[in-house]
Amino acid sequence: MIEQSGATQAAARRVFHSKVDTIRPTYGFDDVSLAPGTDTVEPADVDLTQTFCGIDLAIPILASAMDAVVDARLAGELARLGGLAVLNLEGVQARYDDPDEILARIASAADDEVHDLLAEAYQRPIREDLITARLEAIHAAGAKAAVAATPGAARRFGPFCAEHGADLFLVQSQVSSARHLATDYDPLSLAEFTRYMPIPVAVGNTTNAEAAFALMEQGAAAVFVGVGPGAACTTREVLGIGVPQITAISDVAAARDAFQAETGRYVPLVADGGMRRGGELAKAVAAGADVLMIGSPLARAEEAPGRGMNWGMAAPSPTLPRGTRIKVGTTGSLERILLGPARVTDGSENLIGALRQSMAALGARTIREMQGVEMVYAPSVGTEGKSWQRAR
Repeated sequence: MIEQSGATQAAARRVFHSKVDTIRPTYGFDDVSLAPGTDTVEPADVDLTQTFCGIDLAIPILASAMDAVVDARLAGELARLGGLAVLNLEGVQARYDDPDEILARIASAADDEVHDLLAEAYQRPIREDLITARLEAIHAAGAKAAVAATPGAARRFGPFCAEHGADLFLVQSQVSSARHLATDYDPLSLAEFTRYMPIPVAVGNTTNAEAAFALMEQGAAAVFVGVGPGAACTTREVLGIGVPQITAISDVAAARDAFQAETGRYVPLVADGGMRRGGELAKAVAAGADVLMIGSPLARAEEAPGRGMNWGMAAPSPTLPRGTRIKVGTTGSLERILLGPARVTDGSENLIGALRQSMAALGARTIREMQGVEMVYAPSVGTEGKSWQRAR
């Protein structure tokens, strides 16, 4: 028998805490499925309408504030179909008299040249006269004018846009927090900003329930959810940051419901990114989203300014791009992509028809009812019985 030393005996009494012991499981779109219940309804009886930040929507779709996705033309067409486009105030539309020329150059540039071109293109200063012109063009196209800027630019452009006819201002950053610390400048105070802005102020992006609750307390009219899920975004690879969208949406939805219970104010949740097919839109709503912001699926539209390409908002960074240019192709009109008729079987066309059919099959007549359907952990749902499809 070996006698243990005092040090050995002390070590045996220690409890070691490893971070991996407390890692919680998180879920993305491919990890879950929606379970049918006892009721079904007619697809024609599904009501997708809502008022979002004072703007009436017939379909719960926002077009991402990306230069390859939104200009005045697409904003007008999406408004006709019932959705809302968000214009990037720090993009080429506010830097160039004729943005089509630089958009064409970006779309046609060689892969090994495009990031230098992007960095160069976005060095041109933002012009207030162009912002005014774009707001007027969006209204002339029959759409409400929703615009987005990073927190650093929001203080400058927020009041200006409100004065010149913007209907909604989105303060959008890679990760939004209720309290930003900085030593070299005075950060934007969201509570102060929402108080003096005469139009609704939405805020994004977050994946954290506590942060979302605090943003609502500070006056956010809507909260955007998603860090890194977009097809053109490389934040997760470059920075190692992100939470899978089903978990992120569900967590922030819990904060939204708690905030409503405490204050009586309902703050809509926008699922931003990661959705390519109708089933993913349905899962995002079931996880708790009120509205869905999509980029690359709409960049495939004939009306999109990107000419079959898309790139992330952070791609123009000259030092650390968190986005890349991707080829999405041009597959048809915006109406076909959203409302059909679909010519393909992968769910990437007639997105709203698929959402409506999913809701009908699950007995959900409204977005709020869809948020109450059962969701199950189902990692095999995409492969079960599909061997012949995978072999094609």
